[in-house]
Amino acid sequence: MFATLARPPLPTDLVAAIQALKQELNAVILAHYYQDPVIQDVADYIGDSLGLSRQAAQTTADVIVFAGVHFMAETAKILNPTKLVLLPDLAAGCSLADSCPPDAFAAFKARHPNHWVISYINCTAEIKALSDIICTSSNAVKIVQQLPADQPLIFAPDRNLGRYVMAQTGRQMVLWEGSCIVHETFSERRILELKAQHPTAQVIAHPECEEGVLRHADFIGSTTALLTYTDTHDQDTFIVVTEPGILHQMQRRHPHKTFIPAPPRDQTCNCNECPFMRLNTLEKLYLCMRDRQPQIDLPKDIRRAALQPIQRMLDLS
Repeated sequence: MFATLARPPLPTDLVAAIQALKQELNAVILAHYYQDPVIQDVADYIGDSLGLSRQAAQTTADVIVFAGVHFMAETAKILNPTKLVLLPDLAAGCSLADSCPPDAFAAFKARHPNHWVISYINCTAEIKALSDIICTSSNAVKIVQQLPADQPLIFAPDRNLGRYVMAQTGRQMVLWEGSCIVHETFSERRILELKAQHPTAQVIAHPECEEGVLRHADFIGSTTALLTYTDTHDQDTFIVVTEPGILHQMQRRHPHKTFIPAPPRDQTCNCNECPFMRLNTLEKLYLCMRDRQPQIDLPKDIRRAALQPIQRMLDLS
Protein backbone atom coordinates (compact mmCIF):
# COMPACT_ATOMS: atom_id res chain seq x y z
CA MET A 1 0.00 0.00 0.00
CA PHE A 2 1.08 3.53 -0.70
CA ALA A 3 1.47 5.86 2.24
CA THR A 4 -0.62 9.01 2.05
CA LEU A 5 1.16 12.28 2.71
CA ALA A 6 -0.23 14.10 5.71
CA ARG A 7 -1.43 17.60 4.92
CA PRO A 8 -0.05 20.34 7.16
CA PRO A 9 -2.48 21.24 9.93
CA LEU A 10 -4.45 24.45 9.64
CA PRO A 11 -3.08 27.36 11.66
CA THR A 12 -5.03 28.28 14.75
CA ASP A 13 -5.27 31.90 13.60
CA LEU A 14 -6.40 31.80 9.96
CA VAL A 15 -6.67 35.58 9.68
CA ALA A 16 -3.06 36.10 10.74
CA ALA A 17 -1.94 33.29 8.41
CA ILE A 18 -3.80 34.87 5.48
CA GLN A 19 -2.21 38.25 6.20
CA ALA A 20 1.23 36.63 6.27
CA LEU A 21 0.60 34.84 2.96
CA LYS A 22 -0.60 38.08 1.44
CA GLN A 23 2.77 39.68 2.18
CA GLU A 24 4.70 36.62 1.03
CA LEU A 25 2.88 36.41 -2.30
CA ASN A 26 2.45 40.14 -2.87
CA ALA A 27 -1.24 39.30 -3.16
CA VAL A 28 -4.40 41.36 -3.10
CA ILE A 29 -7.68 39.92 -1.82
CA LEU A 30 -10.74 41.18 -3.68
CA ALA A 31 -14.13 40.33 -2.18
CA HIS A 32 -17.69 40.87 -3.29
CA TYR A 33 -20.27 42.32 -0.90
CA TYR A 34 -22.09 38.98 -0.95
CA GLN A 35 -19.23 37.12 0.71
CA ASP A 36 -19.44 35.92 4.29
CA PRO A 37 -18.63 38.79 6.68
CA VAL A 38 -15.47 37.10 7.98
CA ILE A 39 -14.08 37.09 4.43
CA GLN A 40 -15.09 40.71 3.86
CA ASP A 41 -13.13 41.62 6.98
CA VAL A 42 -9.83 40.21 5.63
CA ALA A 43 -10.22 41.62 2.11
CA ASP A 44 -8.17 44.51 0.77
CA TYR A 45 -11.08 45.72 -1.31
CA ILE A 46 -14.81 45.00 -1.05
CA GLY A 47 -17.11 46.03 -3.85
CA ASP A 48 -19.60 45.25 -6.57
CA SER A 49 -18.75 43.96 -10.03
CA LEU A 50 -17.80 47.35 -11.47
CA GLY A 51 -15.61 48.29 -8.54
CA LEU A 52 -13.98 44.88 -8.49
CA SER A 53 -13.26 45.09 -12.23
CA ARG A 54 -11.61 48.47 -11.76
CA GLN A 55 -9.52 47.17 -8.89
CA ALA A 56 -8.49 44.12 -10.91
CA ALA A 57 -7.47 46.38 -13.82
CA GLN A 58 -5.41 48.68 -11.60
CA THR A 59 -3.72 46.33 -9.16
CA THR A 60 0.06 46.10 -8.95
CA ALA A 61 -0.11 42.86 -6.94
CA ASP A 62 1.47 39.70 -8.37
CA VAL A 63 -1.39 37.49 -7.17
CA ILE A 64 -5.12 38.24 -7.22
CA VAL A 65 -7.16 36.21 -4.75
CA PHE A 66 -10.79 36.58 -5.74
CA ALA A 67 -13.30 35.94 -2.98
CA GLY A 68 -16.32 35.86 -5.23
CA VAL A 69 -17.60 33.64 -7.98
CA HIS A 70 -16.07 32.15 -11.10
CA PHE A 71 -17.01 34.82 -13.64
CA MET A 72 -15.46 37.50 -11.40
CA ALA A 73 -12.16 35.65 -11.19
CA GLU A 74 -12.29 35.11 -14.97
CA THR A 75 -12.69 38.85 -15.46
CA ALA A 76 -9.64 39.48 -13.29
CA LYS A 77 -7.64 36.99 -15.39
CA ILE A 78 -8.81 38.60 -18.64
CA LEU A 79 -7.56 41.95 -17.35
CA ASN A 80 -4.34 40.46 -15.93
CA PRO A 81 -3.25 37.57 -18.15
CA THR A 82 0.26 37.36 -16.65
CA LYS A 83 -0.85 37.38 -13.01
CA LEU A 84 -1.78 34.41 -10.86
CA VAL A 85 -5.53 34.54 -10.16
CA LEU A 86 -6.86 32.29 -7.41
CA LEU A 87 -10.45 31.37 -6.53
CA PRO A 88 -11.02 29.64 -3.17
CA ASP A 89 -13.61 27.21 -4.59
CA LEU A 90 -13.93 26.46 -8.30
CA ALA A 91 -17.53 25.35 -7.73
CA ALA A 92 -18.44 28.95 -6.84
CA GLY A 93 -20.36 29.56 -10.04
CA CYS A 94 -23.37 31.72 -10.85
CA SER A 95 -26.93 30.74 -11.75
CA LEU A 96 -27.21 33.74 -14.05
CA ALA A 97 -24.03 32.84 -15.93
CA ASP A 98 -25.23 29.22 -16.14
CA SER A 99 -28.52 30.38 -17.68
CA CYS A 100 -26.69 31.51 -20.82
CA PRO A 101 -24.82 28.60 -22.49
CA PRO A 102 -22.37 29.87 -25.15
CA ASP A 103 -23.62 27.64 -27.99
CA ALA A 104 -27.25 28.58 -27.41
CA PHE A 105 -26.37 32.24 -27.13
CA ALA A 106 -24.30 32.18 -30.32
CA ALA A 107 -27.34 30.77 -32.15
CA PHE A 108 -29.56 33.44 -30.54
CA LYS A 109 -27.15 36.15 -31.63
CA ALA A 110 -27.13 34.78 -35.21
CA ARG A 111 -30.93 35.14 -35.32
CA HIS A 112 -30.53 38.87 -34.67
CA PRO A 113 -27.96 40.08 -37.20
CA ASN A 114 -26.73 43.69 -36.99
CA HIS A 115 -27.50 43.82 -33.26
CA TRP A 116 -24.84 44.90 -30.82
CA VAL A 117 -24.59 42.64 -27.78
CA ILE A 118 -24.50 44.23 -24.33
CA SER A 119 -23.78 41.58 -21.75
CA TYR A 120 -24.09 41.95 -18.02
CA ILE A 121 -20.77 41.10 -16.41
CA ASN A 122 -22.46 38.14 -14.66
CA CYS A 123 -21.65 35.83 -17.57
CA THR A 124 -18.89 33.47 -18.62
CA ALA A 125 -15.76 34.50 -20.51
CA GLU A 126 -17.21 32.77 -23.60
CA ILE A 127 -20.28 35.03 -23.51
CA LYS A 128 -18.10 38.08 -22.99
CA ALA A 129 -16.13 37.03 -26.07
CA LEU A 130 -19.41 37.04 -28.07
CA SER A 131 -20.30 40.52 -26.81
CA ASP A 132 -19.65 44.05 -28.03
CA ILE A 133 -19.70 45.69 -24.62
CA ILE A 134 -19.98 44.55 -21.01
CA CYS A 135 -21.95 46.37 -18.32
CA THR A 136 -22.68 46.05 -14.63
CA SER A 137 -25.77 46.97 -12.66
CA SER A 138 -23.90 50.16 -11.69
CA ASN A 139 -23.38 51.41 -15.22
CA ALA A 140 -25.88 49.60 -17.49
CA VAL A 141 -28.20 52.59 -17.87
CA LYS A 142 -25.30 54.98 -18.45
CA ILE A 143 -23.76 52.75 -21.11
CA VAL A 144 -27.01 52.18 -23.03
CA GLN A 145 -27.64 55.93 -23.03
CA GLN A 146 -24.29 56.46 -24.78
CA LEU A 147 -25.01 54.08 -27.67
CA PRO A 148 -26.41 55.26 -31.03
CA ALA A 149 -30.19 55.55 -30.84
CA ASP A 150 -30.72 53.68 -34.11
CA GLN A 151 -28.48 50.74 -33.20
CA PRO A 152 -30.43 47.51 -32.47
CA LEU A 153 -29.33 45.93 -29.20
CA ILE A 154 -29.33 42.53 -27.53
CA PHE A 155 -29.12 42.54 -23.73
CA ALA A 156 -27.94 39.37 -21.98
CA PRO A 157 -28.18 37.39 -19.84
CA ASP A 158 -30.43 38.97 -17.14
CA ARG A 159 -33.95 39.72 -18.32
CA ASN A 160 -34.84 41.61 -15.14
CA LEU A 161 -31.91 43.99 -15.38
CA GLY A 162 -32.64 44.34 -19.10
CA ARG A 163 -36.25 45.34 -18.41
CA TYR A 164 -35.12 47.82 -15.81
CA VAL A 165 -32.65 49.40 -18.24
CA MET A 166 -35.33 49.63 -20.93
CA ALA A 167 -37.68 51.35 -18.48
CA GLN A 168 -35.00 53.84 -17.47
CA THR A 169 -33.78 54.65 -20.97
CA GLY A 170 -36.90 54.16 -23.11
CA ARG A 171 -34.73 51.95 -25.29
CA GLN A 172 -36.07 48.72 -26.75
CA MET A 173 -33.71 45.75 -26.61
CA VAL A 174 -33.92 42.06 -27.40
CA LEU A 175 -33.56 40.22 -24.10
CA TRP A 176 -32.01 36.86 -23.35
CA GLU A 177 -34.24 35.12 -20.81
CA GLY A 178 -31.76 34.56 -18.00
CA SER A 179 -32.15 35.31 -14.29
CA CYS A 180 -30.51 35.11 -10.86
CA ILE A 181 -31.93 32.52 -8.48
CA VAL A 182 -31.28 34.77 -5.48
CA HIS A 183 -32.99 37.90 -6.80
CA GLU A 184 -35.91 35.95 -8.23
CA THR A 185 -36.62 34.38 -4.85
CA PHE A 186 -37.96 37.58 -3.30
CA SER A 187 -41.73 37.72 -2.96
CA GLU A 188 -43.82 40.80 -3.68
CA ARG A 189 -46.32 39.65 -1.05
CA ARG A 190 -43.61 39.23 1.58
CA ILE A 191 -42.23 42.70 0.80
CA LEU A 192 -45.69 44.20 1.32
CA GLU A 193 -46.01 42.34 4.63
CA LEU A 194 -42.68 43.78 5.77
CA LYS A 195 -43.73 47.28 4.72
CA ALA A 196 -46.91 46.91 6.78
CA GLN A 197 -44.84 45.82 9.80
CA HIS A 198 -42.33 48.68 9.33
CA PRO A 199 -44.35 51.55 7.82
CA THR A 200 -41.49 54.08 8.04
CA ALA A 201 -38.91 51.80 6.42
CA GLN A 202 -37.59 52.45 2.95
CA VAL A 203 -37.34 49.56 0.51
CA ILE A 204 -34.07 49.47 -1.43
CA ALA A 205 -33.69 46.82 -4.14
CA HIS A 206 -31.25 45.47 -6.70
CA PRO A 207 -32.41 45.73 -10.36
CA GLU A 208 -31.98 41.96 -10.82
CA CYS A 209 -35.24 41.58 -8.86
CA GLU A 210 -38.50 40.96 -10.68
CA GLU A 211 -40.74 43.85 -11.73
CA GLY A 212 -43.36 43.07 -9.08
CA VAL A 213 -40.77 43.59 -6.35
CA LEU A 214 -39.15 46.65 -7.92
CA ARG A 215 -42.43 48.54 -8.13
CA HIS A 216 -42.46 48.77 -4.33
CA ALA A 217 -38.88 50.02 -4.01
CA ASP A 218 -38.08 53.53 -2.85
CA PHE A 219 -34.67 53.16 -4.46
CA ILE A 220 -33.23 50.74 -7.03
CA GLY A 221 -29.52 50.32 -7.56
CA SER A 222 -26.42 48.16 -7.60
CA THR A 223 -25.01 46.86 -4.33
CA THR A 224 -22.66 49.83 -4.10
CA ALA A 225 -25.51 52.23 -4.89
CA LEU A 226 -27.67 50.62 -2.19
CA LEU A 227 -24.86 51.02 0.32
CA THR A 228 -24.31 54.65 -0.66
CA TYR A 229 -28.04 55.33 -0.40
CA THR A 230 -28.01 54.24 3.24
CA ASP A 231 -25.04 56.57 3.80
CA THR A 232 -26.75 59.63 2.41
CA HIS A 233 -30.30 59.25 3.76
CA ASP A 234 -31.34 59.97 7.34
CA GLN A 235 -33.92 57.20 7.31
CA ASP A 236 -33.21 54.81 10.18
CA THR A 237 -34.84 51.62 8.84
CA PHE A 238 -34.28 49.94 5.47
CA ILE A 239 -35.73 46.78 3.93
CA VAL A 240 -32.87 45.49 1.80
CA VAL A 241 -33.85 43.42 -1.24
CA THR A 242 -30.64 41.79 -2.36
CA GLU A 243 -28.22 39.13 -1.09
CA PRO A 244 -27.85 39.80 2.65
CA GLY A 245 -24.04 39.85 2.63
CA ILE A 246 -24.27 43.59 1.94
CA LEU A 247 -25.89 44.13 5.35
CA HIS A 248 -22.51 43.56 7.01
CA GLN A 249 -21.10 46.72 5.45
CA MET A 250 -24.31 48.68 6.06
CA GLN A 251 -24.32 47.75 9.73
CA ARG A 252 -20.62 48.52 10.13
CA ARG A 253 -21.13 52.01 8.75
CA HIS A 254 -24.38 52.68 10.56
CA PRO A 255 -24.62 50.64 13.77
CA HIS A 256 -27.62 52.65 14.97
CA LYS A 257 -29.70 52.02 11.84
CA THR A 258 -31.88 48.98 11.25
CA PHE A 259 -31.39 46.88 8.11
CA ILE A 260 -33.98 44.19 7.45
CA PRO A 261 -33.09 41.50 4.89
CA ALA A 262 -35.99 40.82 2.55
CA PRO A 263 -37.12 37.22 3.08
CA PRO A 264 -37.47 34.65 0.29
CA ARG A 265 -40.82 33.15 -0.67
CA ASP A 266 -40.01 30.02 1.32
CA GLN A 267 -39.37 30.86 4.97
CA THR A 268 -37.85 27.41 5.59
CA CYS A 269 -34.77 28.11 3.46
CA ASN A 270 -31.96 30.64 3.25
CA CYS A 271 -32.72 31.18 -0.43
CA ASN A 272 -31.90 34.89 -0.21
CA GLU A 273 -28.27 33.87 0.34
CA CYS A 274 -26.31 33.06 -2.81
CA PRO A 275 -25.32 29.39 -2.48
CA PHE A 276 -22.37 29.95 -4.81
CA MET A 277 -20.94 32.99 -3.03
CA ARG A 278 -21.22 31.17 0.28
CA LEU A 279 -19.09 28.24 -0.93
CA ASN A 280 -16.03 30.33 -0.16
CA THR A 281 -14.88 30.07 3.44
CA LEU A 282 -11.99 31.51 5.42
CA GLU A 283 -10.35 28.06 5.45
CA LYS A 284 -10.62 27.74 1.66
CA LEU A 285 -9.26 31.27 1.27
CA TYR A 286 -6.21 30.33 3.32
CA LEU A 287 -5.70 27.01 1.52
CA CYS A 288 -5.90 28.52 -1.95
CA MET A 289 -3.20 31.03 -1.00
CA ARG A 290 -1.04 28.42 0.72
CA ASP A 291 -1.28 25.93 -2.17
CA ARG A 292 -1.56 28.48 -5.04
CA GLN A 293 -4.62 26.54 -6.17
CA PRO A 294 -7.22 26.58 -7.69
CA GLN A 295 -5.87 28.81 -10.44
CA ILE A 296 -8.01 30.51 -13.07
CA ASP A 297 -6.82 30.17 -16.65
CA LEU A 298 -8.47 30.79 -20.00
CA PRO A 299 -7.78 29.93 -23.64
CA LYS A 300 -5.88 32.79 -25.26
CA ASP A 301 -8.47 33.37 -28.00
CA ILE A 302 -11.33 33.61 -25.51
CA ARG A 303 -9.35 35.87 -23.20
CA ARG A 304 -8.37 38.27 -25.99
CA ALA A 305 -11.87 38.41 -27.46
CA ALA A 306 -13.38 39.01 -24.02
CA LEU A 307 -10.97 41.81 -23.17
CA GLN A 308 -12.28 44.24 -25.78
CA PRO A 309 -15.89 44.51 -24.51
CA ILE A 310 -14.65 44.76 -20.90
CA GLN A 311 -12.27 47.56 -21.85
CA ARG A 312 -15.10 49.37 -23.66
CA MET A 313 -17.12 49.21 -20.45
CA LEU A 314 -14.27 50.65 -18.40
CA ASP A 315 -13.73 53.41 -20.96
CA LEU A 316 -17.43 54.38 -20.95
CA SER A 317 -17.76 54.24 -17.17
